Amino acid sequence: MLIQKQLGSQGITASNMGLGCMGMSEFYGNTNDAESLNVLAHALHQGLNFWDTADMYGPYTNELLLAKALKGKRESVTLATKFGIVRNLENPQVRGLNGKPEYVIQACEGSLKRLQTDYIDLYYLHRKDPDTPIEETVGAMAQLVKQGKIRGIGLSEVSAETLRKAHAVYPITAVQSEYSLWTRDPEEEILATCNELGIAFVAYSPLGRGFLTGQIKKLDDVADGDYRRFSPRFQGDNFEKNLQLVSKIETMATAKNCTAAQLALAWVMAQGENIFPIPGTKKLKYLEENIGAANIYLSIHELEQLNDFFHKNIAAGTRYPETMMQSLNG
Repeated sequence: MLIQKQLGSQGITASNMGLGCMGMSEFYGNTNDAESLNVLAHALHQGLNFWDTADMYGPYTNELLLAKALKGKRESVTLATKFGIVRNLENPQVRGLNGKPEYVIQACEGSLKRLQTDYIDLYYLHRKDPDTPIEETVGAMAQLVKQGKIRGIGLSEVSAETLRKAHAVYPITAVQSEYSLWTRDPEEEILATCNELGIAFVAYSPLGRGFLTGQIKKLDDVADGDYRRFSPRFQGDNFEKNLQLVSKIETMATAKNCTAAQLALAWVMAQGENIFPIPGTKKLKYLEENIGAANIYLSIHELEQLNDFFHKNIAAGTRYPETMMQSLNG
């Protein structure tokens, strides 16, 4: 079931499953603000109060959308947003990374204004800036904590070495990285480091960008303009090979009388007390389905079965195009 629990060691609490809001504004086909606002309202009503956004989603429009949903409800939501990926408004496909201290302050002020709030619960560096020492970036974020503008510091897609350096400057609340049955990279180092340091681990794309739900059987099931059409795991032979992985989940889910999505989410939730999956959706029916995963219990035998089949590097294709892969594990 959905419960509220400690998010890291800095006094922040959140629902044990979150809601990734990116697709409500960009990347995954058509958007509908009214429908998305309905999803957000229903999520909160169900106790799912950990919402995840970023300034680069849109860019900026996702934060503006969430501001509408937060009106009169701000204190009930554990709100996370991110900075550090800089997009060109005239050509949003052009991106850079910026973790300079002065930019940290500027970006936070922009997010506070768009979200129409006085504080952000969890503020992430979206990707490490290779030209700025992590100590400088986190030092500036620590000043934001002291000023009451953010409650906790987060890092996304960082290495264990970077995490330790950052944590030595100021306690890190959470690390966000992709984690699912077909993306198990965090098991190498980062999960153990988070456990050791008392840091929450937030798993984005826990459903493999929708692939692990079994809803995508052919590329035509993905809308024109959808980011996933350019994702290596959704292309050519990779697509067909990955479909075979999904069939394993579907078979096991049928035996458990749940959906493939619920099984995949339940697996992520079973990997540790400090793990918070944040599946994204803009549809009410999928929100309900995801919430239902919190009621799925996996036995030790079932977990072993899934772990044995979905070993590291089982997925065909990298999780991002090559140019984007370079910014991971910073």
